[in-house]
Amino acid sequence: MNGLGVGLHLVLTDGKPILPVTEVDLLTDSRGRFLNNMVLAGVRFFLDYRVRRQLVKEIRAQFEAFGRTGLFLDHVSAHKHFHLHPTVLGLIIEIGREFGMEALRLPFEEHGPRALMPWLTLMRWRLYKNGIFHNDRVVGLTASGKMDEQRMAEAIARLGTGVTEIYCHPASRGHITAAMADYDHVEELSALLSPHLLAAIKKEDIEMITFRDIGMS
Repeated sequence: MNGLGVGLHLVLTDGKPILPVTEVDLLTDSRGRFLNNMVLAGVRFFLDYRVRRQLVKEIRAQFEAFGRTGLFLDHVSAHKHFHLHPTVLGLIIEIGREFGMEALRLPFEEHGPRALMPWLTLMRWRLYKNGIFHNDRVVGLTASGKMDEQRMAEAIARLGTGVTEIYCHPASRGHITAAMADYDHVEELSALLSPHLLAAIKKEDIEMITFRDIGMS
């Protein structure tokens, strides 16, 4: 793991809470899972103080769980980019500081959904205001789960200046969650381990860094 930047991927939808369901019953459904309806969940985060209190407890519990690993917290992100929600982002910044959070993923893709731009602009401003380091852009959001070797090579060939995160979901097996049933996890892992892509990165003189390195530059 030497040199690998390991981050905390907060889960507040499409998954199970760390806390007992009895402590976060307003965040979960009858199966004890977070609500999959992100619009409904987001409205409740914003309007209902009882829901927010449970949200604070669950976010803190996930930070604490990461802390117990003993790993350095390289950065924070959220499943399905739920940290774009202003309430969630504010809580992550507030709680994250208690656990040494210095960087957070900005899920901005240059040709991504235009409807997200207001939220991305607000996020960028809040990260700047709070001194939280972040990437300039990501590549792979619109091809989520399909970043095979060919798409990775295309992304490497057209990287611009600044910090770009190539976004993917590598794993040694498929079907991690129902929402990712059609993701090519194994193909993405193979792409990341490809000697051809490593050669292309060296040829283009691309510097591979972690989020922590952004703050050290």
